[in-house]
Amino acid sequence: MDRTVLCEQREGNMAESKQDDDAVLIEFLSSLMDYTPTIPDELAEYYLSKSGFQCPDVRIIRMVSIATQKFIAEIASDAFQLCKARQSAVNKEKRDKQQKDKSLVLTTEDLSMALREYGVNMKRQEYFADNPSAGTNPTSKDE
Repeated sequence: MDRTVLCEQREGNMAESKQDDDAVLIEFLSSLMDYTPTIPDELAEYYLSKSGFQCPDVRIIRMVSIATQKFIAEIASDAFQLCKARQSAVNKEKRDKQQKDKSLVLTTEDLSMALREYGVNMKRQEYFADNPSAGTNPTSKDE
């Protein structure tokens, strides 16, 4: 008898929890209609359609835009932390010179390391010159 009561209570709690979750989801989806994400709907829709995803509901596209914005923000934050760590390591080496440069420079290596943590491998594009001397010494066109 006690098991039956416990099972009924659990089922009742699960039903209430599901109703609460549904209410939160409905409220969230309705709030997306008033929100303008940083990534425009057209851009998100373009890349979603390019990958084979078609959805006429703008709320879903905005949800993808928000997730993308969060992903980019996390990568930028991680790259910034890596940049700060690299700069502080350089400043420790230059303590003798007492050089306190406060400007941070985000490099491709910082970004590449941050992306690698998320499973994205970034490689530099190979550079091909038309001739061996291209790009070595810029000459003025006046000569």
